[in-house]
Amino acid sequence: MAAAAAAAAPMEVDSGNGVLQRKQSIYKSMDESFEIQKEMYRGQQYSQIYFARLHLMRTLLYSLLPTWKPHLPICTVLGLEAGKECIIVGTLYKHMKLKPSILDEYSKERSASLLVKPHNFVHSDDYLVLEDESGRVKLRGSLLLPSVYVTGIVVALHGKETGAGDFMVEDILEAGLPHQIELPLNSGEDKYVVFVSGLSVGSSSANPLHFQLFVDHITGHLGDEKEQGIAAQIVQVVVAGNSVEFPRGLLNGQNLGSKDQSRLSEPIKELDILLTQIAAGIPLDIMPGTSDPANFSLPQQPLHKCLFPGLAAYNTFRSCTNPHSFELDNVRFLGTSGQNIEDLAKYSDAKSKLEFMERTLRWRHLAPTAPNTLGCYPFTDRDPFFIEKCPHVYFVGNQEKYESSLIKGSDGQVVRLICIPRFAETGTAVMELLHSAFLLIPLAGCCFDDILARCLSYFPACAVELEEP
Repeated sequence: MAAAAAAAAPMEVDSGNGVLQRKQSIYKSMDESFEIQKEMYRGQQYSQIYFARLHLMRTLLYSLLPTWKPHLPICTVLGLEAGKECIIVGTLYKHMKLKPSILDEYSKERSASLLVKPHNFVHSDDYLVLEDESGRVKLRGSLLLPSVYVTGIVVALHGKETGAGDFMVEDILEAGLPHQIELPLNSGEDKYVVFVSGLSVGSSSANPLHFQLFVDHITGHLGDEKEQGIAAQIVQVVVAGNSVEFPRGLLNGQNLGSKDQSRLSEPIKELDILLTQIAAGIPLDIMPGTSDPANFSLPQQPLHKCLFPGLAAYNTFRSCTNPHSFELDNVRFLGTSGQNIEDLAKYSDAKSKLEFMERTLRWRHLAPTAPNTLGCYPFTDRDPFFIEKCPHVYFVGNQEKYESSLIKGSDGQVVRLICIPRFAETGTAVMELLHSAFLLIPLAGCCFDDILARCLSYFPACAVELEEP
């Protein structure tokens, strides 16, 4: 209890001229929709989450039709007439030649085609169909590129049925970015949020010294007076998944001896010790990822606090869901540990991961490929991945490299997209300024005292520290 009380007080950083008080912010969790509480699995199928998604998105798209194509009639797939222009609304399904199937090992005619790109199943023969409750129709046209879209997206299409029974698409209406609350006025105080992912504590690639340097930087125990002043302005740390990595030989389902059980718990114990140093002075959110001891399917539920006896003593520590949504001083954040974007990269093409992120916002769905190729809980009456309100910052963890961009919606929405790299591989974390100015100037630079965001590489910092007497 004493530790928890101490954590509630502002952290003090001792500088050359006195004591720096850590800035504070108002935090509000928005994870309720991702929590599985009263839902129970009773053998229900995944069709129900598709019906819930279609009903929700169709209502939304219908509300946009008067300003899009008000002169055209709305038809169901069953009600299509050859040569008659109309609008149909439904869920896209993508037929993929190279898509893996569990039945392939039993098929004598399974494809032996090599993938053009590693871990990418897009093929030039892929095509799209649109489904509603009445039926399905194959789609044609140069506007609707199969390489861009995936199964699970709900769209409105303008076109007409051909003599061959296909639907020739002439225009596409996507849901677009949702409504965004106005950013609060800049109070004049600089506050920062730090994002880090892929710590992979316990893996052979993880370097404890790099992580300790990261901890010392953000807690104000490293650097000159200027850097300590910046550290005192950090009001939130978010750990975006894949925090630990267990020895693979121990996860084969066999009975474990006492020594193996001890080896299995070591990464969690080490993570608890490391993160406790942060939670002692800074509010800390931790999200589960694919390698963490959490449920596999999305939304992943919070890591149990019994795993973190040291962290649990601090009221600054919050174990959160994946996806994770929260507000800091009325600035809305939304992010995942990366599974949704990695799955999109397998079944569609884009120039960068940022483009995949932008698509999910414009489709208004965090995980459109769930449950088709991405595991998720079989919800019966709702789809928690529907994006109801537009975030100001949208982040995705466990990426190959740091990337960031700014996108704008048709109604003035402005969203900062951030790809957070794997820390164990890159030694890189991301630091974001928490006020309205960060939306107006591009992220830039890789130095600690950048005005807006930091792409902090600790490999050079490590070398400098070791060289100093």
